[in-house]
Amino acid sequence: MTLRRRGEKATISIQEHMAIDVCPGPIRPIKQISDYFPRFPRGLPPDAGPRAAAPPDAPARPAAASAGRRSPSDGARDDDEDVDQLFGAYGSSPGPSPGPSSGPSPARPPAKPPEDEPDADGYESDDCTALGTLDFSLLYDQESNALHCTISKAKGLKPMDHNGLADPYVKLHLLPGASKANKLRTKTLRNTLNPTWNETLTYYGITDEDMIRKTLRISVCDEDKFRHNEFIGETRVPLKKLKPNHTKTFSICLEKQLPVDKTEDKSLEERGRILISLKYSSQKQGLLVGIVRCAHLAAMDANGYSDPYVKTYLKPDVDKKSKHKTAVKKKTLNPEFNEQEFCYEIKHGDLAKKTLEVTVWDYDIGKSNDFIGGVVLGINAKGERLKHWFDCLKNKDKRIERWHTLTSELPGAVLSD
Repeated sequence: MTLRRRGEKATISIQEHMAIDVCPGPIRPIKQISDYFPRFPRGLPPDAGPRAAAPPDAPARPAAASAGRRSPSDGARDDDEDVDQLFGAYGSSPGPSPGPSSGPSPARPPAKPPEDEPDADGYESDDCTALGTLDFSLLYDQESNALHCTISKAKGLKPMDHNGLADPYVKLHLLPGASKANKLRTKTLRNTLNPTWNETLTYYGITDEDMIRKTLRISVCDEDKFRHNEFIGETRVPLKKLKPNHTKTFSICLEKQLPVDKTEDKSLEERGRILISLKYSSQKQGLLVGIVRCAHLAAMDANGYSDPYVKTYLKPDVDKKSKHKTAVKKKTLNPEFNEQEFCYEIKHGDLAKKTLEVTVWDYDIGKSNDFIGGVVLGINAKGERLKHWFDCLKNKDKRIERWHTLTSELPGAVLSD
């Protein structure tokens, strides 16, 4: 037991304050505990190679001689040598040292600097490492005018939350004209950087013209409950790359957000699409008009949606009894009607003199309803509208469905309800 004088402070050795080296040999304090955790290979300088360890049978250095040559700086040098040996333990195994009788040792090639590796946490390499990859497939069904987008999975997404993970989902837009009318999205998967959706999203009313001039924008975002959702990455696929009725699979690196062209041609602006069926029934001696569904309608309400319904007229209408009207579909831009067909009693020979006007409206309470768009089918129509009318006249008792583009102006229509 060590005695100390009264009033004298107890002395504590540095070994009691710091971690100590328990390797065989003299006990020395470690300068920094982080020396035991080298950041190899980037912790080593490029020109620092592993130090060669002495062979077991090498003669030991006399203690007296070494003690006689020890200088005050030798302690610090020994500590550095211990650290160097520690670093060398992570390198390649050292070769045996040449003995005194051996010839001159061959020149050791200079150590090559470690190659840069992808930094998964730095996000400073390429977009694949920074944002992740997305696997999906596209199929254009030409017969049903539908574009099927199957979102499979994503890998290595960029962490967006404090826990180092994300709550990813995928949303789709058709460009030009990105809006709520043509926005589709998957479900959200929580706390993952490698989500698997296996979810199919479908655009209806896609024509061959759309496949030539439109581009599909696929964005991956992170959902947040208490603030705005965050963008992770996107990719864009021109639809002209797809072959009709052939599934094409993609595995693409996500890119940074690209600007959307705000100066697109206004002449290409659309009010939406409508799927109409026509059939002349010999049994009922009349024209059957079916309103199947609408797609990508223009938003007319402040919430970014509409409350659409459809009206039909067969003109000229002297008695003003040809008006038919569907039910109102609340808060949607892609309504499905599939209602009972409207019947216009008319002789088949008189149809060539008639015109079918179809208008889509947004229902409002307490004020006038808003006109969304319309289309005219008849002898004076053009393109697909004229072809649809003629196909109906030539094929009695056959139901013919066609998609038509709504226009903002409808000649001869009364833009009020």
